[in-house]
Amino acid sequence: MGKYSFKSSGTTQAQNAANQLAVTPTAIGILTPLSLGTTGLLQTSTDLGTQLADNLRNLVLTNWGERLGLYNFGANLRPLMTDLVSQDDFDSQAITRIRNAVQRWMPYIDLQDFISAVDRSKSPGLAVINLIITFNIPSLNIKGRQLQATLYAI
Repeated sequence: MGKYSFKSSGTTQAQNAANQLAVTPTAIGILTPLSLGTTGLLQTSTDLGTQLADNLRNLVLTNWGERLGLYNFGANLRPLMTDLVSQDDFDSQAITRIRNAVQRWMPYIDLQDFISAVDRSKSPGLAVINLIITFNIPSLNIKGRQLQATLYAI
């Protein structure tokens, strides 16, 4: 009577590799700004960290009343842009509004740093404000991710 191992019977490793189906990642959400996708109609994200960063950018750039059915959704930074008296005042108000919006709508995000830079050299009467927000998502073990948003003030 012979002794055989089940590991040595059946198919070879090369046959197993050929028989495996190609796994396509599952789309989690649609990325903004909207653009044509390579596998579907629109560009989608397959990584949860990328989708949450996109959602945070949309939260920061949305003003109150722009989201149908959710009047208070967003950081509401546009009113600050019309009253751009000093850089320090804008920064403190923007930090407060962004922190309040994140605490209300995305409490799983931990905000770390805020940097803003105003560029008035593009055109007379137009100020371009670049915001860089560093954040963590502790539940996904994502640390030091940065979000860049651009605002225009007339």
